[in-house]
Amino acid sequence: MNFVFISPQFPPHFYLFVQALREQGFRVLGLGDAPYDSLRAELRESLTEYFYTPNLTDTDAMVRAVGYFTWKHGLIHRIESLNESWLAVEATLREHFNIPGLRPADIARLRSKYGMAVVFRAADIPHPLCEKAVDAPQVKAFAKRAGYPLVIKPDVGAGAARTFKLSSDEEVDAAIIQPLADAVVQNFIKGHILTYDGFVDARGRVIFAISHQYLDGIMEVVNEVRDSAFWTLRELPPELEAIGRKTLAALGLRERWFHLEFFRGEDGRFLVLEANLRPPGATMTDTMNYACDADVYRLWARMLTGEDMDGIRLEAHFHAAHITRRHHNRHYQLSREQLLERLGGNLLLHGPTPPAYRVNLGDEMYLVRYAKLEDLHQAISWAHAQVR
Repeated sequence: MNFVFISPQFPPHFYLFVQALREQGFRVLGLGDAPYDSLRAELRESLTEYFYTPNLTDTDAMVRAVGYFTWKHGLIHRIESLNESWLAVEATLREHFNIPGLRPADIARLRSKYGMAVVFRAADIPHPLCEKAVDAPQVKAFAKRAGYPLVIKPDVGAGAARTFKLSSDEEVDAAIIQPLADAVVQNFIKGHILTYDGFVDARGRVIFAISHQYLDGIMEVVNEVRDSAFWTLRELPPELEAIGRKTLAALGLRERWFHLEFFRGEDGRFLVLEANLRPPGATMTDTMNYACDADVYRLWARMLTGEDMDGIRLEAHFHAAHITRRHHNRHYQLSREQLLERLGGNLLLHGPTPPAYRVNLGDEMYLVRYAKLEDLHQAISWAHAQVR
C-alpha cells in the first residue's frame, strides 16, 4: 500500500510513525518542506521516496507532488500528516485524489472550535458556552449571559497563541479595539485539564486510550510564562472514559488518532473543551509508551493493515511525565546536575525542547516515570522549586 506522509521530519519524533509503517509493509512516500539531506538517517532509510516542497500550503504544488507519486508508484491508498498544521492540506489532497479519510467539509466542521461546539451541543455533551467573537459589544453581551471571566481564542489553532482571559467590561474594551476575525469566546471554567488520547479503528472502536493530566492550562503556561508538566494516569476515571467515548461517537472518527481535552470542574463533572483530530502533541506518544511499556507507533501501524485488534489490551503500569524548565529569569533550588542525580533511575530522557515548542513547553524537558503518583508530584516539585 502507498502511504503519503506529509511533513515526516517534523515534529522530530514523527520518524517513528514512518518506521512503524515501513515495518508493516507500507510504501511510505514523504512530502516535506525540508531538504532531503537534512533528514535524519532513520527517516531516510524508512522512506521509499521523498519529494521536497518548500511550501506545504501551496495546494497546486502539493497536488503535483502527489500526482508524481501516483504516476511512479501507482494508486495512493492513504494521505496523513498527523499534524495540526496540515490537516486542511491533507483533506484537500484526499478529495482531489478520492482517497478515504476526512475531507475539507469534515475539517471545517470538526477542527473549528465553534464547529466542535455545534457538534457537542447536538450530541448533548457538556461543554463551555461558545459563540463567534466579533467585537467588544458582542463579547460583552455574551458575558452578560455567561458571566465573567471569559476566554477569547482563535476559532482554528493549537496551543495558546492569541488566547487570553478577560474579567470585566473594561478589560474587554481595552483588549478589543477593532473587530475580531476568526475568533470565538467561551466562558472560563475553573478546574483541571485531563485528556482522552488514543486511536480508533475503521469501525470507530477505541483500540487504545489513556489520559494525561496537565499541571496548568496551556493558556496560563504561555501567558504567565510558567514552568509546566503533564503526566499519564494509571487508571482512566470512569466518567472521563464515558464522556470521551460519547464525544468520539459524535465526531464519527474512523482510523484516526484523537486528542480530546476535558475540564474537570470543581464539582467533579467533566466538560469537553475541544477535540483534536491527531495524536497528542509534544512527547505524549512517548509518555504513553513509557507508561504502558508499549509501542503505540507500531500498534497504530498494525491497525492500519486491517489486523484484528480485538485481543489488544494495554495497561498503564506507571505515571509517565514530561516536566519542563525555562532558562530565562529562573533561579531553581536544584541545579540541572542536582536534579538529574535526584531523579536517578526514574529519569527516562532529558534534553533541550525543540525550538518550535519552547513558548508552550519551556527550554528543557525531563521525561520520568513513577509507580506512585505522590512520588511523581515530588519530582515535579524538585524540578520547579525556585530560590525565594
